[in-house]
Order: sequence, then structure tokens, then C-alpha cells
Amino acid sequence: MLLIKNGYVVLKDGVDNLDILIDGKKIIRMEPHIEEESGYDVIDASSLAVIPGLVDMHCHLREPGLEYKEDIDSGTRAALQGGFTSVACMPNTKPVIDNASLVKYVTDRGVEVDNAKVYCIGAITKGQEGEELAEMASMKAAGAVAFSDDGRPVSNGNMMRLALEYADSFSALIISHCEDTALAADGVVNEGFNATVSGLKGISRAAEEVMVARDIILAETLGARIHIAHVSTRGSVELVREAKRRGVKVTCETCPHYFSATDDEILSYNTNAKINPPLRTESDVAAIIEGLKDGTIDAIATDHAPHHADEKNQEFYLAPNGTSGFETAFALSYTNLVLPDYMDLPALMRLMSANPARILNVGSGELAVGETADIAIVDLDNQYTVDASKFVSKGKNSLFNGWKLNGIIKHVIVDGIEKEIKI
Repeated sequence: MLLIKNGYVVLKDGVDNLDILIDGKKIIRMEPHIEEESGYDVIDASSLAVIPGLVDMHCHLREPGLEYKEDIDSGTRAALQGGFTSVACMPNTKPVIDNASLVKYVTDRGVEVDNAKVYCIGAITKGQEGEELAEMASMKAAGAVAFSDDGRPVSNGNMMRLALEYADSFSALIISHCEDTALAADGVVNEGFNATVSGLKGISRAAEEVMVARDIILAETLGARIHIAHVSTRGSVELVREAKRRGVKVTCETCPHYFSATDDEILSYNTNAKINPPLRTESDVAAIIEGLKDGTIDAIATDHAPHHADEKNQEFYLAPNGTSGFETAFALSYTNLVLPDYMDLPALMRLMSANPARILNVGSGELAVGETADIAIVDLDNQYTVDASKFVSKGKNSLFNGWKLNGIIKHVIVDGIEKEIKI
């Protein structure tokens, strides 16, 4: 048995000083004092926070086919380093994960490497080409937890309608990458003052917002579920908020970079600040934070996007989009949301554990007797400096390299087993 003692335990609606006893994969006792017995393995969590294992509903593990950027082993070890016990990976690999065999390959590899749990998101359309629906039902039977063409949108409105109808027939979730590529064109940063100053071509907020509006309308028309990925603008937050008021079955996520940074980061031409959708302005950051506070935004996802150093070490227009996210996501969220008193720690855990677990139907994401023992133990008091060169991930492309953050992961437990992490 595993006993966690003296921890500051984050529960569904509060915190308490509790010991946690784990037998096999399950939490069997949570009490103020549990006596240590012979044969117990003990973790002393004095002065530390004991939180539900984080659940990332949007990441890129790059396997199969792009293992020079990341693979399932390195990615899930990096996920553990960030406190994640479960991750859901997107299908824009090479080949695209658009059939049951590839879904099984990814999930089997996750079991084989035995780090964080791996859930697979299958493609909506074959090859992510937007022309023909993939066999989503057979992928769900093979273990897929949702479907997305993330990395590119389903541009054809009728194709998205068919996808929503098909998915709804067997209670599957569609995750939409909302981007009008004609409006985005060859832009690389947020359209606005900093784009003009830098000389980099901008992307209008409308490129995101018109697609958010379209997919909300389609979901409302069909009575189907829709999840909006990586919301980044004030307008998108308002569209989702109003849709929820009308009873539309819409959920959405944002990422730490959209409430931690602005497009000021592009002024140094740092390609780690090249992200899609792009970093926005202070007013957008404020809207994202407000959406997280009032429940409009349901989840915080990493959109972990590792790239080889040589790919990012190019001129801005040629560098790929994305920042490596697993190993900074919790610390960024705690530092920029909890420390400034925008929300408390239980609220953050709903955004990073319970809500994504509920949306994907992969567990509770909560600490309670009878629940699976997926747990992270965190030092919240001591600050550290991000050093991307020491990331476990192959992707050292962090926008936040050199930033000072609070939230050091000390222990991670998956299915009742403590995993090795680098401290």
C-alpha cells in the first residue's frame, strides 16, 4: 500500500489536511491521520499540495512518423514532469491517425511505455483532407476518445455538419480547430499594432471567430455536442458564453500561453512565440481569464507542440507553429491565475483535471475515496526558473524559457504507482 501523509489535499470544492491511503489502483481512505503500518510505502507531503493528476485533453505526441520531434515515450515522460497523469493526443501525425489500427497502435504504445496514460483522438476526415469522413465509429470502438482534424480546420461547412451528425449517432465528441484559412491566409502573428511594428503579416481575429460562430450554429441546429479547441480571442469567448446561455452543447478550452503572454513576445522575432492561433493582446488575455473565472471556458489544455531545434531556428515565416507545453502548463496556470487571486486552487483543478476528464469521459479527475489514484504532489511556495534545455521532452521550444514560476512537481502517481520524475 502507498500512504501519502501530511499533505494539503485539494478536493472538489475545497482543501483539507488529509492523509491518503492507496491500495492497488484505488484511493481507499482519506482522513486527517492514518497510522503507518508495516509494509506501507510512505510519501511525506508536508508543506506540499496534493492535487488530482492533471488531464491534458489536447497535445501532440508526434508518433507515428514524426519521432524526431517527440515520441510517445518521451512525450509521456515529459507529461509526468508537468504533473499530467493522462494525456489525449491529436491525430496530425504521419500517417494521420484516421483508422482503428492506428488508434490501437497509439493506445498500445501508451500502455507499453507505461508513463502517463495515453488517450487517442482520431481524425474527423480521412488524411485530415476535409473531403471524406473517417471511420469514426470503428476508431471509437478501438479506443478513440474524441475526433478532430486539429492542425487544420474542417473548412467545408457541410462536411462538419455530416461529422457532427455521424458523431452524435454514437455519442462521440467533435473537437473543432476553428480557423478560416482563407482569412488567415499567410499571416503568422496577430493582426494589430505589433504586427505593423514588426513587419510580420497579421491574422485577423475573425479567422478564428467566424469558424467558432459557424460550428456553434451547426451544433445548435443539430442538437449535437461540439468542443472548441484553443480559444484565443475576446470575441470567441463571447460567442461561447452566449451559446451556453442558449443551451447549446458547447464546451471549449484555452491554453496557458493565451492567458500568460501577449503578442509583445513577437517583437524580438522569437520563433517560440509563433503559435497558431497566434498570441493576442492584453484585452484578449483579460477576456480569456474572465472566461476561465465564470465557467465559459471549461478546460486548460497544453497544446503541447514539440519541434526540433533546427525547425524553430529559422526566420519567422518558415518556422513551424507551437510551443512545448507539458512541463510549464501547471506552473504557468498557478502563477498567472491562482497567485493573482483570479481563482483558487480547487477551481484551477477543475479546469486542469475534473473538466477535461469529464468532457473526454476518461475518469473523474478528482481525489476521493473509491477513485483511481492519479495524483500529483506539488511545491507551490518555491519559485524556479524555466530552463528549456533541461526539458524531458525532445521539444525544447518553449516560449517561457527563463521565466520565473511557482509550482514544482515533486511526485506523480499513476494508477497507484509512483512514477520517476526529474526534480
